[in-house]
Amino acid sequence: MDDTLRLIQESIRRFVEKEIVPHGHKWEEQGFVPREVLRAMGKLGFLGLRYPEEYGGGALDARATALLAEELGRSTFGGFAITVLVHTDMASPHLVNAGSKAQIEKYLPKIISGELITAVAVTEPDAGSDVKGIKTRAKRDGDSYVLNGSKMFITNGQLADVYFVAAKTDPGAGSKGVSIFIVEKGMKGFSVGRKLEKMGWRSSDTAELVFDGCRVPAAHLLGEENRGFYAIMKNFQNERTAIAAMAMGEAAKALEITLEYVKTRKAFGATLWDKQAIRQRLSMLSAKVEAGRQLVQHAAALDAQKRDCVKEVSMAKAFCAELLNEVVYDCLQFHGGFGYIKESAIERMFRDARVQTIGGGATEVMLEEVAKRL
Repeated sequence: MDDTLRLIQESIRRFVEKEIVPHGHKWEEQGFVPREVLRAMGKLGFLGLRYPEEYGGGALDARATALLAEELGRSTFGGFAITVLVHTDMASPHLVNAGSKAQIEKYLPKIISGELITAVAVTEPDAGSDVKGIKTRAKRDGDSYVLNGSKMFITNGQLADVYFVAAKTDPGAGSKGVSIFIVEKGMKGFSVGRKLEKMGWRSSDTAELVFDGCRVPAAHLLGEENRGFYAIMKNFQNERTAIAAMAMGEAAKALEITLEYVKTRKAFGATLWDKQAIRQRLSMLSAKVEAGRQLVQHAAALDAQKRDCVKEVSMAKAFCAELLNEVVYDCLQFHGGFGYIKESAIERMFRDARVQTIGGGATEVMLEEVAKRL
């Protein structure tokens, strides 16, 4: 890690410890992260690490994504971490990668500052990892497109101001008929449906979106018509790197918390750390987490060099998400009853971890991506 990245890492860690950890419990209860938190992060430059300097960004690369995601994961509040990462590395990259100069100039500075919050709307009730299976339609009508359909499991669904929405512009063309549109909150025919109550990530706002004759100006088409599927596939590498790195931040922190606990908790006349089986298990988990971190950093480095990294990113997403679940399972076990009550960070981290083998591409999908390249 170079000096620039090290300084950014230290800055993010201080911010998380001072501004996030003391307030995270309240956000879990209310079900969302306040907008002011993202604005504060924007002022510190955390929301545009990879974006051009002319718009207020840091002009860095995928290694910065991994660094940010890992440090956010260490907060122990997965809902907070994913709120930020959807904005920085899953939604807004679509604007930077495919947007026109006019679109970028209109939205990007406020996205980087945190004045505008973003969401990406691809997933539907019957189409998750299978992007080409979406049913939302966008039909050209004069100088507009009319959108009809719905989206499900949309992170930042209620909080966002700007949504990057995938819809079929050529329903019979499969993956070659998908386009992406910029939809602003308040556009006629667009509404945010019910907020979804979740097992974990409870401080992230997750909602349904409904498009009922939503008229979107033709100028809000992002990139070329019928090229949206390829844009989504391209950005998946960004998204999956972020989720993998976030998982390793969470896993590392869970181990730190558990090590502190087992070294002080006494049972049968000695600390839990004195039990060979426990300390050896924690040692092996620590080794696995370090291996996971190195895999993420390797994938991010390949991306930074603009090399094909689909195999490595898919490996990292599958390995790290599954490993996180393995780590928090044992960490909760070693906490005993204390790990099962809601006052425990481990209880929350256990619930939060489960979705990370699903979101951003299920483990099974990731392994198929790897298999294609073996």
